[in-house]
Amino acid sequence: MTLTDAGPLIAIIDADELDHNLCVETLDHLTLPLATTWPEFTEAMYSLARAGGTQGHRALWRLVQSARLVLADLSPALVDGSAHLMDQYADRPMDLADATLVALAEERGDRRIFTLDADFQIYRLRGRQHFEVIPAR
Repeated sequence: MTLTDAGPLIAIIDADELDHNLCVETLDHLTLPLATTWPEFTEAMYSLARAGGTQGHRALWRLVQSARLVLADLSPALVDGSAHLMDQYADRPMDLADATLVALAEERGDRRIFTLDADFQIYRLRGRQHFEVIPAR
């Protein structure tokens, strides 16, 4: 399982995205399924709607329906962790979607993340451990 941010999900589906080829090639080397949170999924849906509407929506839902993308539930502990992270990174500021993904990484003890977001170079697991960002830039 590989944690993923909204950016690669959008880029995989939208061939017009600048990082489309990079994300499709990277996907071939990742352990499936991809895992994300509902806020990240919502962010991807919103961006895909702006890019192409229902076709992008259908493609993203197919990833879920085919079990290539898993949507993690937001447990009470994950919600609390997200709120704490947003306070901790208030100077960035950290958005809700990123906070839930960092909290999920902490909950699972998983530091590998498929993202195009440079903020994941700054975020730390439990305040100390760096993420292993894929693809490396």
